[in-house]
Amino acid sequence: GENDRLRQAPKSPRRRRGAGTPHPKKFMPPSPQPNTPASPSGPVIWLRLEGLAFLTCTTCLYARAGYSWILFAILFFAPDISILGYLGGPRIGAICYNTLHSYISPLAAAAILLAAGRSPALPLIWIAHIGFDRMLGFGLKYSTGFGDTHLGSVGRRRPDAG
Repeated sequence: GENDRLRQAPKSPRRRRGAGTPHPKKFMPPSPQPNTPASPSGPVIWLRLEGLAFLTCTTCLYARAGYSWILFAILFFAPDISILGYLGGPRIGAICYNTLHSYISPLAAAAILLAAGRSPALPLIWIAHIGFDRMLGFGLKYSTGFGDTHLGSVGRRRPDAG
């Protein structure tokens, strides 16, 4: 009957229209475009602008508070020590990198320091660094490799990677 006809696979690549069955291509999202730091698209542009905003705001707050620029220069790239986690493989490397390149820890540290009446200079430097990385297209890492990030692929791709 009618149920048997609906369960059968269509014999042609096109589905039968009618009885409320939409054309399958009508609801297909567009194919994703390659997303690399060299050619960002859509939300990635917004995320990179967000990184610029974090970098700018935290640097301005740091300057306004009168903290040491020598300290800023010395510690700005300190979170990149997390790259050493990749010596233990891509999974451990991603965990180490993401731990030091997520806004969660420095924002929590800043809140704790401010509540205790202490200087948030170090978390401001940390947040500025994360914003700088995001602005450049270096996102949080997937465990598949250093170049695979939430903002797209970074670095040179191996020839066999397609």
